[in-house]
Amino acid sequence: MKRMVLALAIAATAACGQPVDVAKAVHLEAVSTGWYAADTANGKNKIVPAVAFKLRNVSSQPLSAVQINAVFRRAGSNEEFGAEFRPVSGSGQLAASDTTETLTLKGSLGYTGTDSPEALVQNSHFVDAKVEVFVKAGSGQWTRVGEFPVARQLNGN
Repeated sequence: MKRMVLALAIAATAACGQPVDVAKAVHLEAVSTGWYAADTANGKNKIVPAVAFKLRNVSSQPLSAVQINAVFRRAGSNEEFGAEFRPVSGSGQLAASDTTETLTLKGSLGYTGTDSPEALVQNSHFVDAKVEVFVKAGSGQWTRVGEFPVARQLNGN
């Protein structure tokens, strides 16, 4: 019994391995940004900022429990303008050299008005936005892996 417990302890320690430098282990590929038409309510249209990309594990080891978080901010402000969190690999792994499908994350806040979504993007009171993308693997720390301006264009849903 003691041998079995010892073997399990060694296996668990080996599985944890050395902490991964996420900034070096992952790359964002095919990044695009823009504004998406969200649900309408009370006759008003809403648009929200969004970022789409593929996440590639460029390290030589699998990354476990990969999570991403996109934080949107208005240009010139540090105040959060919405965010979206998403587990990428669940409790599984993102294998070495593997790439995810395209992931699209949207902000929860945006602009609302009676104008069409296309007109909202072109409104004279429109304030541009930026997005910061953070990645975490396993029990590691959140690491910022990119910052991008949100393009002033309307994208599909």
